[in-house]
Amino acid sequence: MLWLRKGLNQPVKTLTVKKSSASTLPGLSSGRPAPTASKNAPLATICPTHALREQEGMMDVDYARCIHCRRCHQPSLKNQMAWEEGYHWAEIRSPSPRLPGAFRHSLHMRVVDAGDCGACLNELHQLASPVYSLHRLGIAFTPTPRDADVLVVTGPVTVSMKEALEEAYRAMPGPKRVMAVGSCALSGGMFASSFAVAGPVERVISVDIAVPGCPPPPLALLDGFRLLMGTASEGPVEGTVKP
Repeated sequence: MLWLRKGLNQPVKTLTVKKSSASTLPGLSSGRPAPTASKNAPLATICPTHALREQEGMMDVDYARCIHCRRCHQPSLKNQMAWEEGYHWAEIRSPSPRLPGAFRHSLHMRVVDAGDCGACLNELHQLASPVYSLHRLGIAFTPTPRDADVLVVTGPVTVSMKEALEEAYRAMPGPKRVMAVGSCALSGGMFASSFAVAGPVERVISVDIAVPGCPPPPLALLDGFRLLMGTASEGPVEGTVKP
């Protein structure tokens, strides 16, 4: 009874999901590098996944490869990458990712671990907590792809999981969508060259929404779901950029 009384007296506040809400609150997102003037600094050689590339005097970021190791944002660097705070990271990968209007308040997802290290799965599990409470948006987990509207895939697709992923996709009823979560699912990440990896998700099945990050924070995941449901603006929205 003491724990129940304490919980009632100290409730957990659920975050809002409006565009202007909590995008830079500490602890919700570690942020990510932003395009920065190169100034002839060898930043590209620092990145372990070759996510940085210099183009026309700017150091651009391939977010599908970025693993957020922060090596490019060390204070010891003469020209460190700028850092973007926010959570509007979801990217559209297909011509028509948005589901019909009937799914605006009802969406069932089946999560497939195609070779995840556990980080992206942990962020997905956080969505069910009182802080994010994905159920209030009409989003729910389902144990079978036959009842799923969205297939959420985490991790690089290993050779042993390739056939299982294809079968899960075929078992889904239409209309169906695929959301690839995390750098490993988008590019293979640190495991791209492994003999055990068949490749990123797009090499096996088509992807409608990509949510980069290593791992992407829960609010970035919610942003991807809202794009699918048609309750968010299309395309990533830039956050606060700090030099």
